[in-house]
Parts: sequence; C-alpha cells; structure tokens
Amino acid sequence: MKRLIVNADDLGADEARNVGIFEAIQEGRVTSVSLFPNGPAFEDALHRIRLLGRTTVSFGVHLNLSEGKPVSPDLRLLTGPDGSFLGKTSTHSLLMRLGDQALEREIVREMSAQIKVLLDSGIQIHHLDGHHHIHVFPAAIAAAVRIAQEHKVPWMRISEEHLPQHATYSLPGGLMEEAHRFSEIARAARQHLKGTGIFTTDHFRGLYLKGRLSSATLNDLLQTLPEGLTELMVHPGRAPLAPLSGPFSSFSTQEREQELETLLHSEFRLALSKAGVTLTPFPEDQR
Repeated sequence: MKRLIVNADDLGADEARNVGIFEAIQEGRVTSVSLFPNGPAFEDALHRIRLLGRTTVSFGVHLNLSEGKPVSPDLRLLTGPDGSFLGKTSTHSLLMRLGDQALEREIVREMSAQIKVLLDSGIQIHHLDGHHHIHVFPAAIAAAVRIAQEHKVPWMRISEEHLPQHATYSLPGGLMEEAHRFSEIARAARQHLKGTGIFTTDHFRGLYLKGRLSSATLNDLLQTLPEGLTELMVHPGRAPLAPLSGPFSSFSTQEREQELETLLHSEFRLALSKAGVTLTPFPEDQR
C-alpha cells in the first residue's frame, strides 16, 4: 500500500504563507503542517487552526535555531550580538560541532521552550521536524530525540532521500549538493531513533524538489513512489501584496505560489489515482 503525507512547512512565517497553506488544507491537498513557534504570524496560524474545528490534519513543531529571534532569553552560542539566530550557513556550521556541552544545553533549552509554545497554545504535536533541517545535525539530534520523548511526540522527520533519476528533478549544482548533504546528515541521525519509541516514515521526499515542484515532478514522484508511508515536504503559500521586511521576509514568493497551484491543480488528484496513492496525515496508530 502506498500512503503519502503531504506536509507543508513554515506555517506561521507570515500571513500570506498561512493563507496559501490553509487553501491547500481546505482542498484536501495538504494533510499535515509544521508550525514555527517563533514565527511572526504564529498567532494568525493558531487562529486559522481553531477555525478549522475538528480536522484530520496533523500538526507538528518546526523547530528553528537558525532564523529570527529565539523563544528563550540569554542564549550565548546560538545567537549573535543582536539576539537573533545566526542564519542558515553559520548555524549549520555550529551544529556540526560535537562535544560542546554548553551548546547542547542551549539547544535543549530552546527546543524545550519552542515545544512549550505549541503545547501552551493547545496544539497536540503529532510530529517534529526542523527549519533548515537543524534537528538532524550532529549537535542537535540527541536533544531533538530527548525533547520528543519527554513530550511524547510520536513522529520525527528523517530527511534521507535517494537522488532521483528523473531529468525533471534537476537542480542547480549548489542546491543539488546541499540536498545531498542534508540527506547524508539525516542518514547518520537515523540511528539515534533506535529503541526510542519515536517513529519516522518509511520514505522521505522533497529535498530534490526545492523550487521545482510542478505537475511534471509531482507526477514523476507519484509514479515512482515505493510501497509504505512517505512524507513529502512542500512549501506552498501566497505572495504578500506588499513587500515584507525582517528575517522571514523571503518566505512567501511566486515560487511558493507555484507550489500551491501545483498542489491545487486537478492533475494532482488524477496522478494520485493513477499511481494508487492514498493521502494521509501522520497516523495515530504509528504505522
């Protein structure tokens, strides 16, 4: 049986992003979402979730150590002089560091604080993942597992993905190298889940679709989808009417609108049917 979780990342980044994600939810194309606990539009996201009422959509935490302001005060290693996170590149370099107990304590403190933001808002957390995949990096994976166990979060994203063989997936060289690197880091992180009671999907897709989600790539993905449970990471959204400013200002773009329109297109439903793929949220029964 082929089951597919379509998970929209970055809910709470800005209101335009939220609008697009909820369009996809309402049309039944997105079955799961990941929320930014420190996103500028987090409260707007909560409001929209409450308006949904009873829903089968699964909600997760999108742990963030790389962009914007932290939830915890007085972080010394994860932030710069202005109190903001260090950005994608610098944070990734920092999180490759092993054996730095002070760093690991800061990671645990901030991850715990971000989880608490969601729980205090009444969100049941079905799954855990990370902005820029930070949760699988060497200095962060043990903390992510510990936090998931403490708060009984049953699912964790392991973004390990084999390189697709289809021409429609082609990425510019730098992005291809980045996707391969993230996959290798996730592969090493997988061992940390053994014996923890935390589950991950059988397969993951989306690293090699960054900025390339179209009807053609989506059809290729569905036609080659293996048996079992797969998570597809997507980033749909609407572009804002006026330019935004701040660390999250580049999140909602025409590229995101393209992803949204691809998911909303009737060809997606047809492709699912032809490939024999069933959409699902993260299962409650773990498998």
